[in-house]
Amino acid sequence: MAALRAVVASRLAAVAAFASLSPGSRTPSLCAALHRSAPRPGARVALVLSGCGVFDGTEIHEASAILVHLSRGGAEVQIFAPDVPQMHVIDHTKGQPSEGESRNVLTESARIARGKITDLAKLSAANHDAAIFPGGFGAAKNLLCCIAPVLAAKVLRGVEVTVGHEQEEGGKWPYAGTAEAIKALGAKHCVKGVAEAHVDQKNKVVTTPAFMCETALHHIHDGIGAMVRKVLELSGK
Repeated sequence: MAALRAVVASRLAAVAAFASLSPGSRTPSLCAALHRSAPRPGARVALVLSGCGVFDGTEIHEASAILVHLSRGGAEVQIFAPDVPQMHVIDHTKGQPSEGESRNVLTESARIARGKITDLAKLSAANHDAAIFPGGFGAAKNLLCCIAPVLAAKVLRGVEVTVGHEQEEGGKWPYAGTAEAIKALGAKHCVKGVAEAHVDQKNKVVTTPAFMCETALHHIHDGIGAMVRKVLELSGK
């Protein structure tokens, strides 16, 4: 089970205005100076991981796809995870707990981050334009006891999110019942296809179904791309 959620922070931007410059008054030297100016900085995005592996941590395909799309969008990414023990360790070949084994969420998440990771306790909202939470059971087990869109529903009353469709449709949407849990928390569930993202403009929350749907990987990758594009648009960068 996995779904993605992103939150965009409202930020103030200073805009430089060029006054008294009609087209005829723009000299070649001035135009050259404008072209030499520094490029507009990209959005600063915090990616919050919850381990490494779908059954006890972050869904790796989702995290990787997010990083690809953020890179393509020119974002500046910083990766975080909590420095706490995992709830438990799952043997991914069997889908069962590994008895007597213990792992740290930050240490495991560092595998995905290629070692470039920071303790979640050090994350400051003032330093980021958005935060993205990939899916995976780790979001429920190691963060706030709920999957990513439900996390939004628990902390933002009336928020709009999607986990895809509300009926299983012959097994295509095996976790469709999650939509009812979202509604029970006072949030609004919006039906979306796997390649789509839903934007709650009021709360600046973006969600996509991802692995809540049983489908080909490229469709999930496309939905994550749609989510990341909406996040970058909302950030204004």
